[in-house]
Amino acid sequence: MARDPYDVIGVARTANAEDIKKAFRKKAKALHPDANPKDAKAQDRFAELNNAYELLSDEAKRKSFDRGEIDAEGKQRFTGFEGFGGRPGGTRGGAPGGDTIFETFSFGQEGFRRSGNRKAGGAPSSDDFFDILSGMTGRAGGSFRGGDPFGAGGEPQSGGEDVTLTVRVPFLDAARGATQRVVLPSGEAVDIKIPSGTRDGHRMRLRGKGKPGSLGRPTGDAYVVIAVEPHPAFRAEGKDVRLELPIALDEAILGGKVRAPTLDGEVELTLPAMTASGKSFRLRGKGLASADGPGDLYVTMRIVLPEPSADLEGFARVLKERRKTDPRQGL
Repeated sequence: MARDPYDVIGVARTANAEDIKKAFRKKAKALHPDANPKDAKAQDRFAELNNAYELLSDEAKRKSFDRGEIDAEGKQRFTGFEGFGGRPGGTRGGAPGGDTIFETFSFGQEGFRRSGNRKAGGAPSSDDFFDILSGMTGRAGGSFRGGDPFGAGGEPQSGGEDVTLTVRVPFLDAARGATQRVVLPSGEAVDIKIPSGTRDGHRMRLRGKGKPGSLGRPTGDAYVVIAVEPHPAFRAEGKDVRLELPIALDEAILGGKVRAPTLDGEVELTLPAMTASGKSFRLRGKGLASADGPGDLYVTMRIVLPEPSADLEGFARVLKERRKTDPRQGL
């Protein structure tokens, strides 16, 4: 069950729209997945915060929630029965308002409750009461003219169910942004927009695309969870991206210009002479898109040895004879 949106954002029910916006922005900055890259539940908490703000920032929805007409997910609440005869405040047997036994009926935690006026002359008899109950539940040959709100198990019918779909998205599509077609359980195909910078585990809500409710109750929602497929070269760390770039031995020793791929095309890097394997270069703004600015791309060098040869072996022997330091010293 979704938490109270006021509690999620951290404001009182009397807070005005500006207070809610300020509290939301402050919390969004603290809960953003980019600020919590090692927290597996950061995406869920951020999604919960967004859903809460979506409800409270809509004046009509907020008023409906405050009146108890919708729940924290924006779904219609079951509020009981308005009356008999197919209209609110209906009367029993078509009698005028003065002959109403009960104007409205509802079921709550206290069980059967009534409100409205009684017949002139006092409380209804036990026969009247059981006649009402039999008419509501369809027992003793009775029927509920407004439609039976109970299923075969005797429980109130609820709104439609939410469904969750996992969609696999290629790394570069998630990084650059793309459109992907999703087939819902109903068989309907919809195109969803994958925003640039989408992270693994990102949740998207499709309103009214879940399973339909019974007796006209609201349809549930569909939640699409993005599973970003791994890339052979790029690896995301929050909003930053890492790339391991192979370089030749001569490039590492002599230095020079090498081409390196990025998320949006190739760039040219200048390697200094004697670049060691494991040396990283930072390309600012070449990472994933983010609400607080793009991340960076870290390119790490990996020296690839050439094919074995007599010349290479001779070169290595000369290096060994002239080496004056131990590369493992201090370990």
